Amino acid sequence: MGLHAKFWHNVGEPACNVFINHRTVDTRRTVVPLLYEHLMQQGCKPFLDKENLKPGDRLLSTIDKAVRGCKVGVAVFSPRYCDSYFCLYELSLLLESKKPIVPIFYDVKPSQLRVKDSGILSCSQKDVKRFDFAVEEAKCIVGLPFDSSKEYIIFSFACSFSDVFSFPIQLSITFNLKVNNLFEVRVSTATAAPSAAS
Repeated sequence: MGLHAKFWHNVGEPACNVFINHRTVDTRRTVVPLLYEHLMQQGCKPFLDKENLKPGDRLLSTIDKAVRGCKVGVAVFSPRYCDSYFCLYELSLLLESKKPIVPIFYDVKPSQLRVKDSGILSCSQKDVKRFDFAVEEAKCIVGLPFDSSKEYIIFSFACSFSDVFSFPIQLSITFNLKVNNLFEVRVSTATAAPSAAS
């Protein structure tokens, strides 16, 4: 029993309040690691597979625990996003768990996001329908469009999560893409003291 308790304790660590859902092959050298780093600097507890998954972790159990424990999800949609079973699984779980989602459309338009047939994803038709529903739902959420082919881009996107966290929080993300393809990401949080009425 002690070993079982220790195993599930490890599965739940580290606790996160922001779940970053992304396709590694498209984003691992660009926006996602910098987003993770700056969220950490601002005192958030982001979940990123590369940083949080450890040898011996049960993959789906760890993801499930992180999604259900987070306050908000950041879904980074990219050209090969819908080719990944795990991206679609995480997105479905975020929506089914009623988590607020902040979409970032990285080099892809919402209308271009389509779930492929089960032969490509190696999953059942039931999962394909589940994933397709999740993608269609996410496409209806206002997000941040990001085109990395532009020479110089500045986008700002702000969301208020006062009803998500236990205290009012404003999350602002600004992306700068310069000619040398270096990204600068600023994530700032501003908290306000609860009012006397609350």
